[in-house]
Amino acid sequence: MRSTFLPFSPPLIGEEEIAEVVDTLRSDWITTGPKTKRFESEFARYVGAPAALALNSCTAGLHTSLVALGIGPGDEVITTTLTFAASVNVIEHVGARPVLVDVEPDTLNLDPAWVERAISPRAKAIMVVHHSGHPADLDALRALADSWGLALIEDAAHAVAARYKGQPIGSRANPVAFSFYATKNLTTAEGGMLTGDEALIERCRVIALHGVNRDAWKRYGKEGSWYYEVVTPGFKYNMTDVQAALGLVQLRKLEAMQARRREIVAAYQKAFAPLEVFQTPVARPEVEHAWHLYVLRLWPERLGMSRNQFIEELKARNIGTSVHFIPIHLHPYYRDKYGFKPQDFPVAYDSYNRMVSLPLSPRMSDQDVADVIEAVLELATTKA
Repeated sequence: MRSTFLPFSPPLIGEEEIAEVVDTLRSDWITTGPKTKRFESEFARYVGAPAALALNSCTAGLHTSLVALGIGPGDEVITTTLTFAASVNVIEHVGARPVLVDVEPDTLNLDPAWVERAISPRAKAIMVVHHSGHPADLDALRALADSWGLALIEDAAHAVAARYKGQPIGSRANPVAFSFYATKNLTTAEGGMLTGDEALIERCRVIALHGVNRDAWKRYGKEGSWYYEVVTPGFKYNMTDVQAALGLVQLRKLEAMQARRREIVAAYQKAFAPLEVFQTPVARPEVEHAWHLYVLRLWPERLGMSRNQFIEELKARNIGTSVHFIPIHLHPYYRDKYGFKPQDFPVAYDSYNRMVSLPLSPRMSDQDVADVIEAVLELATTKA
């Protein structure tokens, strides 16, 4: 057994990132400035996006998208119950109603068949969440959005470096929000990026910085002017150059980090897929999975222990895990406000009760991977 605890998803930060941050701290700009602009440009180029806006979180990208699209009270936004609260909280923030639907049994992504049943005259948008980094069925969801005149918003918090039918997630004109939180495939500690067409991004740029019609760094530079106007009651969602410094280096390393993620996943799949006590994650042939998460689903009756017992046993062996996610309809705020019951979304509820996310990070050594496999296999062959 390991002598030290293996965190679920430690960040991989090297000397290059540290040097870039120090360079920023020694410069004239530590808040939003030239490095943020460079990061926006380089990220847009990486995913093939028309334009990009660096923000302080993926949540900010989702919120500003809804505001820019004019979605508000009386409107409905259809989304998944199997996501983190941020995806749905922003719908509440603008005064709209989140309409939750169930997920596909294999990918855990929004099920287009349930989306279609949920569309009403009040629907204004579909919010897609690419669970674990596996792209959702975008062709089917785009077709529904187009037929009903709905906006399509993508929560790509897990999906940096993912592709759908050869196209990078974030390469199209609709709003797509990425997360650079500490556990993500690319990290700026906290932060995010919104991609989309240029007009949308420019609207969101104003909304994301107090509704001011001029960037702060342009105002305070030698060629700038002190004068500005507030054209809408905006928010404070800007990314700093300190964060962007991390992002610039992480972006250069992203392909190598993704290759390491795929190696770890291949080792997990080889070890766990043959066992009847586990349901291993899938990658459909038309996608390139980002592998932000490796979500193992247990068959508790065959395993002889519950998911919660399994997590505690791994913790006792110094293996960290997590659960992605507690479905939205189980949380007290949403459960009580909308009268949800656990079985309202049976696929999500069943999967939640069986799922555990194993450690997955390019920082993991071969020994770390071997330790995880050894601990999981030991539990797989030991009845409670």
